[in-house]
Amino acid sequence: AEYMGMARDLTTNHMVDQKVPKYTKEDLGHCVVEETTFATLFPKYLEAYFKEIWAAVEEVLKQHHITGVLNLTEGSLTVRTRKSTWDPYAIVKARDFIKLLSRSVPLGKAQEIFEDNMTYDIIKISGFVRNKERFVKRRQRLIGPGGKTLKALELLTGCYVLVQGSTCACMGTYKGVAAVRNIVVGCMNNVHTIYGLKRLLIQRELERNPEMQGEDWGRYLPTFKKTHLRKAKGKRARREARLAKSPFPPAPTPRKEDLEMETGEYWLKPNKREARRRDRIVEEKPKADGEGTKKKRKVSFAE
Repeated sequence: AEYMGMARDLTTNHMVDQKVPKYTKEDLGHCVVEETTFATLFPKYLEAYFKEIWAAVEEVLKQHHITGVLNLTEGSLTVRTRKSTWDPYAIVKARDFIKLLSRSVPLGKAQEIFEDNMTYDIIKISGFVRNKERFVKRRQRLIGPGGKTLKALELLTGCYVLVQGSTCACMGTYKGVAAVRNIVVGCMNNVHTIYGLKRLLIQRELERNPEMQGEDWGRYLPTFKKTHLRKAKGKRARREARLAKSPFPPAPTPRKEDLEMETGEYWLKPNKREARRRDRIVEEKPKADGEGTKKKRKVSFAE
């Protein structure tokens, strides 16, 4: 029995399908000499669910010669090897299996992790945005109206994707899981999911075309760049204004005594100071009367 895996062709630097042989018990014999144990915690609301399905979980683990323990007191799931375990990697797959179950992945989907070409990834999506409202909006954008965006992502990547709480669990082939992570991380970084889905759709069409095998797909794949010109201009203007601003406080408003010191009136005697003030008023009055007369003439002419 053989299964298809992915490998990188060093001549063209492209991922290509490669047949990987599948080993059996006769090939390895008895190679597990020590007991290996893995455990994980699960939320309290899953207790009733695990009580119902635990018999089926033990049956799945028994097929791979793994022992499972459900501890409701501690809220933990534990898997360990047996003396009859012949596959050294089965315990690692069992660890992934209980991790998926603790993330609310259904049993029917979680047991597919035991296949050789299947892997999983738990993506923490709560650390990308600090604002809770913005985080909820971007998570909803990832799910889409009625879960349509998530369904399209599953169809294009061939993976099972579950968004719950502050994490996103995905399970599928290595190539599909990597594509899901790129789109999920991009969505939480404010890159719309439609861009990633469009890129995956074009890649799938190119893979189906035998003439495009071994060709460079860079000219066919769309590239999207984030541009925030208004925001950048606003930041640049605020930065320039902040740099142009003097670090020293503004000069104080001059007092009446300061103005008199500048003109020299401060050191004059009171009678001379009063005479100079009257002369200034007499000089400024004709100018003010002339401006008032011009305004009156304009108003009368307009009427």
